[in-house]
Amino acid sequence: MPAVGGIGPGGGKEYPGNLTPFVTVTCIVAAMGGLIFGYDIGISGGVTSMDPFLKKFFMSVYRKKHNDKTTNEYCQYDSQTLTMFTSSLYLAALLSSLVASTITRRFGRKLSMLFGGLLFLIGALINGFAQAIWMLIVGRILLGFGIGFANQSVPLYLSEMAPYKYRGALNIGFQLSITVGILVANVLNYFFAKIKGGWGWRLSLGGAMVPALIITIGSLVLPDTPNSMIERGEHEKARQQLRKVRGVEDIDEEFNDLIAASEESKKVEHPWRNLLQRKYRPHLTMAIMIPFFQQFTGINVIMFYAPVLFGSIGFKDDSALMSAVITGVVNVAATVVSIYGVDKWGRRALFLEGGAQMIICQAVVAAAIGAKFGIDGNPGDLPKWYAIVVVMFICIYVAGFAWSWGPLGWLVPSEIFPLEIRSAAQSINVSVNMLFTFFVAQIFLTMLCHMKFGLFIFFGFFVVIMTIFIYFFLPETKGIPIEEMGKVWKAHPYWSKFVENDDYGHGVELNKGAVKNV
Repeated sequence: MPAVGGIGPGGGKEYPGNLTPFVTVTCIVAAMGGLIFGYDIGISGGVTSMDPFLKKFFMSVYRKKHNDKTTNEYCQYDSQTLTMFTSSLYLAALLSSLVASTITRRFGRKLSMLFGGLLFLIGALINGFAQAIWMLIVGRILLGFGIGFANQSVPLYLSEMAPYKYRGALNIGFQLSITVGILVANVLNYFFAKIKGGWGWRLSLGGAMVPALIITIGSLVLPDTPNSMIERGEHEKARQQLRKVRGVEDIDEEFNDLIAASEESKKVEHPWRNLLQRKYRPHLTMAIMIPFFQQFTGINVIMFYAPVLFGSIGFKDDSALMSAVITGVVNVAATVVSIYGVDKWGRRALFLEGGAQMIICQAVVAAAIGAKFGIDGNPGDLPKWYAIVVVMFICIYVAGFAWSWGPLGWLVPSEIFPLEIRSAAQSINVSVNMLFTFFVAQIFLTMLCHMKFGLFIFFGFFVVIMTIFIYFFLPETKGIPIEEMGKVWKAHPYWSKFVENDDYGHGVELNKGAVKNV
């Protein structure tokens, strides 16, 4: 077996710089872009379990849920129209992320965030006032366009603004915002579902206007990143901005390396085609495999459909929504753990520990649901201890994801790409993420109906594969300046065969002696 490479201390440059209040506030505001994604993930599962919403738009599901007592519990929400309501957003996000790549590169990260906020705002309005299924779908598509722009630009913005020593923690602010958005959506769903008259779902869907306004206003007041300014030829502004961002006068070395990286990137006429070059094989592999595996952890099964899932395994409506709130709280708390540990323990350690934790929990949940529901999906009365066990292990699973694959699935791709391919590669990262989010969201309820408790075994298999992938193929990127990231590939036992010393010629000193076996 090959050794697993990482860059040890002394393996690269250490640019001077501090974690200034300016950059902290800037990154917090930018990270709020994650709220729109998180709010939508949380809200869609909640409204699809509300009877007034089902009665108005999805009567066949409502009848199956209440009138057809012979329906297998696993199958009561199995409706392609219902899943299209949820998953259409992610197909739209996939398409918009391709356009967002060009806007992000040519006009800066801020403008891409602004487009994202405005599109999401319009989509939220349409959904809140929806009178027919077509309005729901149109609104969801606009929400998806907004998410595609935001997810393209926000992680890049954070990685470029943050000092390299704190890049992990500040970038995970994006994932923290996603988890806060999910939690807020779950809490609102719980209370809005109790509104007499059955119109609470409108408040749930329309409430997406609030995070949309936050990112829209935030994009207008945020400064642009020095990297983006240099990319657009504004060198003197970029120098002043870099001094402000780093909080020190001695920024010449980092600035010169940014200039050199920009000059290299300008030689690239076709960044999309360039991605296919041999030297970018590691980057392209990570841009595809990390978001693919992130979706096949099975987390979106829990977060999209938590109330539906709990309802399908015997919980009543109120308790299903409350269970979703509990998983939301766990999600936020565990993401805070990741913020604390990512620059301390490293990316690989969190990836591997989180993977092991999720595998164990998926096995236990599969056994628990299989024992009670069997194949026919009719468990009879469920004891209280059973419900507690299922929720507890789902929460431990969510925690494992929230301090590993959740935040790191966005952090690692956003920090490993050279400037010349950064926007295009990030676009592939977002597109793959959204493609498989769409795929999982669209087929989940059908899979639950046919695979039953085996669904958790299905996702558990992928968690095993991706944990092995991380162990052998992902180098440690903790503490490496973003424009110096080329060295981790050259020092890696496997990826070194794809890159040459002169592939990363702008100030990168490769130090093979710094490679260590992990």
